[in-house]
Amino acid sequence: MKTPEVGESVPMNLPAESNYAINTPFARIIKRVMDIIMALLMIVFIAPWLFTLVILVIVLDSRGGPFFHQKRTGRNRKTFSCLKFRTMVINKESHRIQVQVNDRRITRVGGFLRKYHIDELPQVFNVLAGSMSIVGPRPHMLRHNIQFAKMSANYHLRHLVKPGMTGLAQVRGFHGMIHGAEDYHLRLNSDLEYILKWSPFTDLRIFIQTTIQILFQR
Repeated sequence: MKTPEVGESVPMNLPAESNYAINTPFARIIKRVMDIIMALLMIVFIAPWLFTLVILVIVLDSRGGPFFHQKRTGRNRKTFSCLKFRTMVINKESHRIQVQVNDRRITRVGGFLRKYHIDELPQVFNVLAGSMSIVGPRPHMLRHNIQFAKMSANYHLRHLVKPGMTGLAQVRGFHGMIHGAEDYHLRLNSDLEYILKWSPFTDLRIFIQTTIQILFQR
């Protein structure tokens, strides 16, 4: 595949869905087994102590429950409920307006959780349930999917696979709000590159890179 210029979408002459390496029956089994193993390891060794601590500080810091559910788009454009730790005060705009820079809705604890991406760890239960993968394109809000689909005919190709807790775009530094067409295409092209070039080693590399970046804030 020709590498697109900055701000340019990947070309339309892409393989049929069945020809993607990531969508072969064998690849799906391998990826699912990897997801289950990594999800169970996190649930058994991290969730009991870390989740308990996070739940406690969220409840003590602000009014409301510790978890936040939001509808996102998954594989084959099916809607699912994405689970996160709550990082904002209870507000009516949480399902409509994405978090902004210096957003006053973010709580003191929420700012810390978002900085280290701890708020996204409950999505490990989405992975175990099968609606998400450890690695894949990050799921967007439903209203953003409608907006982004108008910017590229290739946009929904990212929904050929399950969304991930982390992805190639994220380890490249493309996360948070999307600022303009260039930012949008850099992320989309990274997502499509991941789908086209997927291998089990790609998932392991992205998972390790994500862990290092979070721990050392690189």
